[in-house]
Amino acid sequence: MNAFVLVDAVGALAAAEQADADLAAGCDLGPLHGIPVAVKDLIDMAGLPTTCGSASSFGTTRATEDAEIVTRLRRAGAVIIGKTTLHEFAYGATGDRSVHGPSRNPVNPERMSGGSSGGSAAAVAAGMVPLALGTDTAGSVRVPAALCGVVGFKPAFGALPVSGVHPLAPTLDHVGLFTTTGHDALLASRALTVGRAEHKQVPSGSRAAREGSVAWVTPEEIAPTDSRVAEVVHNSLTRNGVGPYTLSGALGDTEDLFRTFSTLQGREAFAVHEAHLSGEESLIDPDVRARLRTGQSISDEQYAAADRARREFRDLVLRLLEDHPVLAMPTVPVTAPHIDQRTVRVGGTTLDTRAALLSLTSPWNMAGVPALSVPVGHVDGLPVGVQLITNTGDEESLFAIAAGIESRGM
Repeated sequence: MNAFVLVDAVGALAAAEQADADLAAGCDLGPLHGIPVAVKDLIDMAGLPTTCGSASSFGTTRATEDAEIVTRLRRAGAVIIGKTTLHEFAYGATGDRSVHGPSRNPVNPERMSGGSSGGSAAAVAAGMVPLALGTDTAGSVRVPAALCGVVGFKPAFGALPVSGVHPLAPTLDHVGLFTTTGHDALLASRALTVGRAEHKQVPSGSRAAREGSVAWVTPEEIAPTDSRVAEVVHNSLTRNGVGPYTLSGALGDTEDLFRTFSTLQGREAFAVHEAHLSGEESLIDPDVRARLRTGQSISDEQYAAADRARREFRDLVLRLLEDHPVLAMPTVPVTAPHIDQRTVRVGGTTLDTRAALLSLTSPWNMAGVPALSVPVGHVDGLPVGVQLITNTGDEESLFAIAAGIESRGM
């Protein structure tokens, strides 16, 4: 699957022995104690290189400190197995542009894992680890989760720390989680979020489910969507008894959503990687290099206009969530494309693969709200995921709905 860039066998065995010793001594650090975890190779681990999937100078030195999220994993007793493959610089949704080669989809290794956190998704989907860390700037946790058939959780912006995580677009970057069930994602999120109040048991039915106020956002209003994917996702909600209310036009004019997002991400990504472009351009994958160069042409005025549009969209989403606590739609409008496939056909329309994969996930990075992808079925034997969105503080509604979907099977 090419899920791992590096397996830290010595460190993992030492952590496992320590976890055993602590438990034998009566010291239980919680639900992550002794649990094997994989970490995306964008996140610093002391003593190990952080390559960011690049042949550039990133991988020539070893990190001197753990990222804050790694520190939290260690404090929780987790056993970190190693570092996972990612799309170079985390700047791609396909997961097949890395100096380490493409990560592959365990359901069908000829298909994309998705990106940019494809190795973490593949590691969980293949049963290598039950928990993996990724990052999500435009959908880089939720997209590979949906394509590989696992759970992917993007918490609210800032809920998990990004200190020691190499940035792509700082105003959009999130740290996220991959697990096999929604309950596992909830446990891991709780364990890694410092300073939150004590949580209650997850209810059997969320407020959204009880009140019938899950709102189905028609995906075609945002981007072309395979009708079979939309049907599988919608049916998963009705089987769960959620009975989503269909919203029409609630997000306003969505034509410019992806353009606004791309302006923000492009300008910020260029600023982050400008030094690599000036000194190591030949070492960067041509696809990634071209996308970074596009950000160079974005003016201050264009970025400022996109930022205003982002704030307006965020305000609209927050108002919408006051009436509809959970929004639902497919995570990705298509199933996993083949590795290196650069266009997809949806309803007779040819689309850029990257744009299609990110079209339904990137808006929620602009809004900064929590979003959860849960596997709900298959189309042509390939996984399909439902994306659930809520407001900060209402995350347990997402996990309650996920539990209902999982209890009824696919």
